[in-house]
Amino acid sequence: MELTEETARKFASIALGHVARPYPYKDDHVFESEADVRPPRAAHPVFFGSYDWHSCVHGWWTLLTLRRLYSATPEAAQIAALAEDTFTPAKLAVELAYLDRPSARGFERPYGWGWLLYLHLEAGRHDDREWANRLEPLARAFAARLRDYLMVLTYPITVGTHFNTAFALVLARRWALVHDPALAALIDDWAERAFGMRSDYRGWEPGGDEFLSPVLIAALLMAEVRPHLSFAPWFDALVLANGWLERECRPVTVSDRSDGKIAHLDGFNLSRAWCLGGCAAGLADPVAQRLLGERRREHLAAALPHVAGDYMGEHWLASFALLALLPDS
Repeated sequence: MELTEETARKFASIALGHVARPYPYKDDHVFESEADVRPPRAAHPVFFGSYDWHSCVHGWWTLLTLRRLYSATPEAAQIAALAEDTFTPAKLAVELAYLDRPSARGFERPYGWGWLLYLHLEAGRHDDREWANRLEPLARAFAARLRDYLMVLTYPITVGTHFNTAFALVLARRWALVHDPALAALIDDWAERAFGMRSDYRGWEPGGDEFLSPVLIAALLMAEVRPHLSFAPWFDALVLANGWLERECRPVTVSDRSDGKIAHLDGFNLSRAWCLGGCAAGLADPVAQRLLGERRREHLAAALPHVAGDYMGEHWLASFALLALLPDS
């Protein structure tokens, strides 16, 4: 299962239909006074669409990635035009100013932080535009917050939702390798302390509203942190030797795609596929690689038909499908 131009155009059309759609919108905002009563677009003139701030951020990552990979499509021109109108210095200054609010310390932590950094990384691949330069102050602000956060975060958060630590660190680390080597080193040290001694996974995933596998997203982080020779035995001790991956790592069922939380489970299948592909790249054993490849294909087959449909999934699932189809993107 690979990304084709037809699929890319479908994903681009989906994301173009929601990154500038203002409502419905779920606001992550602490109201400090009556003066805070305002439409979301007043505080977030860039990321006001896609139902919520973080989904708008990764909707834009999806669009820029597809514009780069399929630059000759009609959608690529639409993406560029909308991005020029959206990523303006004035609008981005409002997004940055929002972070100065005392109550915004935890705004979108850490999920939105990781995605914003990943968006900036992708923007830097578009040499014909100024998007990366315009986004850089916002990216640097979130990178500084992440650095401070890791200094006080004693334990990893391993839920399968937005608060998951490892997911944000995978995206942030990829950004940091290019833009902030000191942060990349900090992430590596923190990941080793948090996950380096973990083994024999026996968790109860999936949870009913999760879109991440707690164990596999941590494994993907370690696959990127560790050299292959040390990752393979760690991964074996975590989920292969005890039979968990072969026995229990199967696609999940989504009973109601109109329920925003239950619809997370389509993302669970996609993010598992992403992690399985990334972990397989860190292994040398062909038997293990074959097992991970089979599981990846099963999870993709279960989820890809449902990227479009109800808005509760449609406003974000294309991003996770793209991650799964381009695991090293």
